[in-house]
Amino acid sequence: MKEYIVERNSYLLEYLYEILPLPKKKIKQYLTHGSIYVESTRTTKFDYPLEKGMHIIIKEKKISNLPFKILYEDDYIIVVDKPSGLLTVATTKEKENTLYHMVHNYLNKQRKGSKVFIIHRLDKDTSGVVILAKDEKTKIKFQEHWDEYVKIREYKAIVEKTPKKQEDRLVNYLKETKTNLVYVAKEGKKAITSYKVEKSKNGLSKLKIFIETGRKNQIRVQLAHIGNPILGDKKYQKKTNGKRLYLHATRLKVFHPMKKEIMTFISKEPKEFEKAMQ
Repeated sequence: MKEYIVERNSYLLEYLYEILPLPKKKIKQYLTHGSIYVESTRTTKFDYPLEKGMHIIIKEKKISNLPFKILYEDDYIIVVDKPSGLLTVATTKEKENTLYHMVHNYLNKQRKGSKVFIIHRLDKDTSGVVILAKDEKTKIKFQEHWDEYVKIREYKAIVEKTPKKQEDRLVNYLKETKTNLVYVAKEGKKAITSYKVEKSKNGLSKLKIFIETGRKNQIRVQLAHIGNPILGDKKYQKKTNGKRLYLHATRLKVFHPMKKEIMTFISKEPKEFEKAMQ
């Protein structure tokens, strides 16, 4: 922990640039990840107004013991980069090897008695951005207004063959069987998925995808329905040679109800996506 006394009126980021012998990118990371405190209050605002005599405290983050990256963390939420193959929450067969359990353990090591709450989830084999809440009030705020708060839900996928249309907006109704398989029906829950082909090669295509609804397995089911199942999808295509499910949540733009800000969280496209296209 390092402490500094403000010597003149200024704005936080501008002042940090002056006093810290670090690259600007690193200083911005300190702010973004909640390592900066002004008068004992944590802030992530670049333009936080400073007055002479104020105290700035920089707390270095402890090394995460999580097997995946923390994209953002504050007093209310923690945003992580979920790997493929990891359950978001427990099932009857698996209790501990889950995203929820790992994040809960991580927070408890930072502060005993910490809790964590699921706001939304990804399929086990889908990777990318996931937000969890640190208290029940925050969870309820997000969940009760999720469709209103979420501005952009972007994915990347690699699919079999090349879609007939280079871009399209798929609107279907989905139902679920007793064995948990989702399928397209004449009625059911409405699912809306838009895609654009970014690249086609060797019988595969890479798509940029945006969803307007969050139905179970909707991207996988709707793409399989038009004849372009996701590479590695053992659930919705008969034959597959992918090493994983090639579906990744790359960007989530959402209103943070506790901080009253719109935030964007980004997860880089996995390296294996580009390798699969070669």
